[in-house]
Amino acid sequence: MSATPRPTGILGPAERDASIAALKATNERGRELDVLIVGGGVVGAGSALDAVTRGLSVGLVEANDWAAGTSSRSSKLIHGGLRYLEMLDFALVQEALQERGLLIQRIAPHLVRPVPFLYPLAKRFVERPYVGAGILLYDTLGLTSGNSRGVPMHKHLSRRGTLRAAPSLKDDAMIGSIRYYDAQVDDARLVANIIRTAASFGARPVNQVRVVDFLREGERVVGAKVVNQEDGEEFEIRAKQVVNATGVWTDETQAMVTDRGQLKVRASKGIHLVVPRDRIQSTVGLILRTEKSVLFVIPWGRHWIIGTTDTDWKLDKAHPAASSKDIDYLLQHVNKVLKRPLTREDVEGVYAGLRPLLAGESDSTAKLSREHVVAHPVPGLVVVAGGKFTTYRVMAKDAIDEATRALDERVPASCTETIPLMGANGFKAAWNRRNRTADETGVHVVRIEHLLSRYGSLADEVLALIEDDPKLGEPLPGADDYLGAEVVYATTHEGALHLNDVLTRRTRISIEAWDRGVSAAPVAARLMGKVLGWSATQEENEVAHYLARVEAERLSQQQPDDDSADAARLGAPDIVPLRP
Repeated sequence: MSATPRPTGILGPAERDASIAALKATNERGRELDVLIVGGGVVGAGSALDAVTRGLSVGLVEANDWAAGTSSRSSKLIHGGLRYLEMLDFALVQEALQERGLLIQRIAPHLVRPVPFLYPLAKRFVERPYVGAGILLYDTLGLTSGNSRGVPMHKHLSRRGTLRAAPSLKDDAMIGSIRYYDAQVDDARLVANIIRTAASFGARPVNQVRVVDFLREGERVVGAKVVNQEDGEEFEIRAKQVVNATGVWTDETQAMVTDRGQLKVRASKGIHLVVPRDRIQSTVGLILRTEKSVLFVIPWGRHWIIGTTDTDWKLDKAHPAASSKDIDYLLQHVNKVLKRPLTREDVEGVYAGLRPLLAGESDSTAKLSREHVVAHPVPGLVVVAGGKFTTYRVMAKDAIDEATRALDERVPASCTETIPLMGANGFKAAWNRRNRTADETGVHVVRIEHLLSRYGSLADEVLALIEDDPKLGEPLPGADDYLGAEVVYATTHEGALHLNDVLTRRTRISIEAWDRGVSAAPVAARLMGKVLGWSATQEENEVAHYLARVEAERLSQQQPDDDSADAARLGAPDIVPLRP
């Protein structure tokens, strides 16, 4: 009898087909899954990893691409939430700081790294002790969270010290500052990495598979009816427990099952601007107070990310649109402290995302809770909602804890706090020998550092593609930071099925390139097409759809308000795959 092949964590076309076949087989007697996860954002990905590492059989379905919703459109921060201290939400802050320490030091050191911020002080005498006490508490909660911090302690700076660190600040914008540390991450890469890690333990994740209904036996949910959006085939997946981790779509997915005991989620829109690094002279990020919340200026490679807003959104959830008003709001607030004001011409990219906030009595989304809730509204269905990106692992653990209570067998406790993601093991050693790797491969050390910071120790797999085909070592047109090999790897190993997946999430070309990826699109489509077997017509379809999406986003960002921005963005429909 031949042994079952060991899972590899590769998410290529053949592996997707195998996972779909395995999910279809759950209709056979005795083959049902222990847990089916609905939603491929960070919480769904984390839930799949949590469940499979407890020894459960796990499937995950995502209607679009990994992290296509909220989880690819965050501020790219792993942080405790300094502003929650003012709300006296100490438990939430401590929990998030514990997760920050775990991610930096154990779970994803290749993807999550410390980043310094300045908190400028504008008022003499009163503000420094008040803010200083808050940041001291922030650091202390990090120390007492159960993990060593992973970041340096804060430091008070004079006006001169502040201007030395951030020369672009106006001389009269502050009387000094406090430098403290948080961490940052490429959110979409982290999600894809979590899903790959879950697959490496035997989970069956598939993207572009949408739930159209839940299967019922009496009151109990026993699985889901889904459609494979790549070929239009409908099939059923049976599972002992279903976990709904659909974020801002929680209300809609719950409504397929019941209108009793529902969690209510409100969508809050946050937009971000991307500007070139040379537009702001600073060695550190900035955190600025606004009348509603806080504004971050975050170092991001050769760019800065500026965000975010916090406004109620009741329009299309798949494609939240940034309006001209949103962009002006961010520019107005950041320019209050800059010597050289930023203009619209400085903006390379814009993106908008929706936070899934638990609905409360407040009319303001800025005051709604970032806590998460897990519910079991009907037998067989667990719903998890709310929360922060940083605490995804805790949310996933709580969701699977709830699901396993209803399983007959005894299930081990969560162990994800001990499990490094793929690419984490050996990362520090690979980083230390990066100069030798550059010499051995003939790839410039700056490129090696770029690959290590995106793939960790798996960078060797990308370099192997270049060794096999040196042309893949060339940068993409209009996007010098990214190589052709990364497009191929996204398709062969990371589950990318469409051009938009690669240019928007596997890379960040859509927000980092001045032309938002227009020049790179035909080359990337050709590389993807070789892997996926696209015809010339399919390649053209992918490129045309991507260009239409870029144009619709540009148009939406010229509109004065949410309604007109939403209408403009919806001018580019979602891609419908052409059957070969």
